[in-house]
Amino acid sequence: MPGDDRVLVILPTYQEAENLPRLLPKLRAAAPDVDILVVDDGSPDGTGRLADDAARSDPKLHVLHRATKEGLGAAYLAGFYWALDRDYDVIVEMDADLSHDPEALPGLLAALDGADLVIGSRYGRGRVAVVNWPLRRLLLSRSANRFVRMSTGLPLSDATSGYRAFRRRVLLGIHLDQVRSNGYAFQIELAHRAWAHGFTVREHPIVFADRVDGHSKLDGHVIVEAVFTVLRLATRRVSSAHPMC
Repeated sequence: MPGDDRVLVILPTYQEAENLPRLLPKLRAAAPDVDILVVDDGSPDGTGRLADDAARSDPKLHVLHRATKEGLGAAYLAGFYWALDRDYDVIVEMDADLSHDPEALPGLLAALDGADLVIGSRYGRGRVAVVNWPLRRLLLSRSANRFVRMSTGLPLSDATSGYRAFRRRVLLGIHLDQVRSNGYAFQIELAHRAWAHGFTVREHPIVFADRVDGHSKLDGHVIVEAVFTVLRLATRRVSSAHPMC
């Protein structure tokens, strides 16, 4: 963990009753000092209730209940504002389906030394670090990231990754109130905003394991939104150099 920074890990959940009880102990073991915020979008399977039960025995675990499912981006924005209101120094995004390894969190946080945003990357330098993905999903992900680079100039190998750590100043500086995307495009837009505002963005290698229980939230609408988001960002492409590590 960077210095004495207060760190909050945000876990957006919808229908994760099978995964959340397995994830929380792993996350607490890997990073005992971090705070955790579960943002539950009114899961019918009782995920929010399970989070409340766990919070009774963990004073560093908090739960934010939202009435309905409004999308990944909306859940993260609610979590970001919650974190900023409580003066956290570092805010982490992590999937609640066990696809993001909690044991990789200390390395992600350590990589913040000298950076403003660290993105856990599945790709780069010839590596592909995914487990249990069908070839079609891998090709879609790789193509999407290539499309992002070519269209916007964003110099990242994995702009769509949702395992990332922000310093507080990034979320304060990128105008969260102007973020328009909501699905997986949300990750692209936030990375692009950080880069375009001159923040130092770094990629850190991770291994991504596809979920075992539950269902993927990826659908046709999410893909269409991502394409249009990239095209929108491409119209704002800047020509000046940006700091990267």
